[in-house]
Amino acid sequence: MKKIFLMCLCMSAGTVSAQQAADAVAPEPAAKGGAEALSPQVASALKFKDAGLPVEADNWMVAAANPHAVEAGAAVLRAGGTAADAMVAVQVVLGLVEPQSSGLGGGAFLVWYDAETGEMTTLDGRETAPLAATPRLFQDDSGAPLKFFDAVVGGCSVGTPGTPALLEAAHRRWGKANWPSLFEAGISLAEDGFAVSPRLAGLIKRDAERLSRFSATAEYFLPGGMPLKAGDRLVNPAYAEVLRTLATEGADGFYTGPVAADIVRTVTGAPGNPGVLSAVDLALYQVKERPAVCAEYRAFEVCGMGPPSSGALTVGQILGMLEQYDLAALGAESPEAWRLIGDASRLAFADRGRYMADSDFVPMPTRGLVDSAYLAERAKLLAGDDALPEVAPGAPEFDHAGLTPQWADDASIEFPSTSHISIVDRYGNVLSMTTTIENGFGSRLMTNGFLLNNELTDFSFRTHRDGVPIANRLEPGKRPRSSMAPTIVTKDGAPVLAIGSPGGSRIIGYVASSIIAWADWGMDVQKSVSLPHAVNRFGTYDLEEGSAAVGLEAPLTAMGYKVNVRGLNSGLHAIEIGERLKGAADPRREGIALGE
Repeated sequence: MKKIFLMCLCMSAGTVSAQQAADAVAPEPAAKGGAEALSPQVASALKFKDAGLPVEADNWMVAAANPHAVEAGAAVLRAGGTAADAMVAVQVVLGLVEPQSSGLGGGAFLVWYDAETGEMTTLDGRETAPLAATPRLFQDDSGAPLKFFDAVVGGCSVGTPGTPALLEAAHRRWGKANWPSLFEAGISLAEDGFAVSPRLAGLIKRDAERLSRFSATAEYFLPGGMPLKAGDRLVNPAYAEVLRTLATEGADGFYTGPVAADIVRTVTGAPGNPGVLSAVDLALYQVKERPAVCAEYRAFEVCGMGPPSSGALTVGQILGMLEQYDLAALGAESPEAWRLIGDASRLAFADRGRYMADSDFVPMPTRGLVDSAYLAERAKLLAGDDALPEVAPGAPEFDHAGLTPQWADDASIEFPSTSHISIVDRYGNVLSMTTTIENGFGSRLMTNGFLLNNELTDFSFRTHRDGVPIANRLEPGKRPRSSMAPTIVTKDGAPVLAIGSPGGSRIIGYVASSIIAWADWGMDVQKSVSLPHAVNRFGTYDLEEGSAAVGLEAPLTAMGYKVNVRGLNSGLHAIEIGERLKGAADPRREGIALGE
């Protein structure tokens, strides 16, 4: 079994023949099926991805989830713009061509390495709970939690969007390009139309019943009552008008005035499940700059977004515990390596469920959770040969001396969607941003050509457990806990990798295992994001169906794990930074990397 697994793993991770490598350079003139012509650069990037090879460049690189969006960012970088400039162009196009995953109606976390100062910082554009929201928003009259989709679909789940404010904040800090020019690609695509991708068409068909509940949403995605098909031409003049408003008025044009009024009207008037978002919530929204959370791993420092995200803390905990073990010697095909990774993840998720939430509202042991001594002690629990029979939260030191609050374990639901953008510009700045409307198609409410998020369902539906409060309970103005893990890895203070992924709470496992593949197993950046997935959060080991990871089923079962073979549709986008830039896009989705 071991030899078979190794062979399959290498093939899945991107081993290619000399002929494949040569063919990857030759552009293909049109998309398969003739739906839409591809530029030579996009065709070449797709061939590199299909061949399992990273795209290489000397000056700049952008990797994101849709070729239209990547081309928009590439045009900005080619003209001398910064990574922050390019991100704006990428995001506004993603919100059009990949609306189910992110957009103006959602939120994002951004990690930034500044080449001029050598400093790392983060911007928190997470949505906030409306001021009128109560902790029992997602409970019935008896106090029982609602079913997930009963809470999601409609206005009740909509938090104050943060993405437009984040775009403006990043541009003000680090942009060079003229602000209105960054919306030109999005406006043109919205007005001229674009071909619906196979992925978008499939998701629309799968979610058609929920999309049909609201007239504006149904008219856009289900014209004439039928789901859009791959290759259909889709135009969105309403979205173009919103982009023009942002281009001329900045974020104020979104958070006040007619657009804001339409958002409030859509949320509060949602049939069957109205929400409580108000014009005041929109007018008061602010992006927050926060220090990056960093954890040591081997010769590297792995940095990302701190609370209200659990991403950097949980990735940092997993890697910090594994620091004690020689994964390189075990190798990528070793069931023992995956036992260590899986149980380190379970221990980290136990801490995540107990302690992690919006630290503006609840005290947190942020530094204690990634303290090397604490993680070394937790790592001792991994010393056996079999799966841990059970895991429990540890006792990290809280940031405020003498403070040891009691929190109950959370059980909030977080379904996969989201998108990730990695960019390096010609000036040496590095950006890693994960962006979302939470569940696929968010709340299913549409206004002005974009979907509104359902981020409030990232809060715990319960407020207490056995009388003990839950840290991630809903409170007015609070930001729900997230698993988004935009990451920048440094060595000797210089960035060497930008990476992140969509995927709900499995984001953490996707990012951690890709870093391990790159840092411990010597895989290049494309092989590391193509690695077959094996993810363990709460005890069950999820193995990616149709991949070499299925070969781990028998040995992991023998170790005592419950194993589930299922689809694990990550969307990793990464850039390795060395003598040259090397970009990678997850083969499980339609994204690409482009650079020059």
